[in-house]
Amino acid sequence: MRIYIASDHAGFELKRDLILYLSGEGFDVQDCGPVTYDHEDDYPDFVSIAAKNVSDDPDSRGLVMGYSGQGESVVANRFPRVRCAVFYGGPKHVLTLSREHNDANMLSLGANFLPMQEAKEAVMLWLQTNFSNEARHIRRINKINRLNVEKGSKPKEFEI
Repeated sequence: MRIYIASDHAGFELKRDLILYLSGEGFDVQDCGPVTYDHEDDYPDFVSIAAKNVSDDPDSRGLVMGYSGQGESVVANRFPRVRCAVFYGGPKHVLTLSREHNDANMLSLGANFLPMQEAKEAVMLWLQTNFSNEARHIRRINKINRLNVEKGSKPKEFEI
C-alpha cells in the first residue's frame, strides 16, 4: 500500500520516525514534505501535497501530522474523495470507526499529544482496519462526495 505522508514543523519528528517505521513494515511511503525542519513553515504547503496525491490515487492512504492535527485535517478534507480523521490519543475505537464507517483514507495525528509508540500503534490499527462496505455507510459517503460538486469536481461514487 502506498502512503503519502506530510507534516509541519510540529509534526516533523513524528513524520520522520513514522517513515522509518512504516518503510520497515513494507509500506511504500512517499514523503510530501517538509524535508528539513523549519520552525516557520506552514502546514497547508505540505498537507495539500499529500491530500492531492490521495485524492488522485484511490488505493492509497495518507498520514499528516501537526501540533494537534486539527488544521491538517481541515486542509486535507478540502480535496475531493479525501476523508481525513483526527487522532490525538484516547479510545482507539475512534480509529477503527473512521475506517469501518467513514472509509477514512487519511489520518491526521496530533504530534504534541501522542508518544511515538502510541502513534505507531494507532497508525497500524488504522491501516489494518477495512471499510465495512455496508450500504448505509456507502450511502453516506456518496452524499459527502456529492457535496464537492460546487467545486467543479464530481467524485466517482461507490457501487453497491
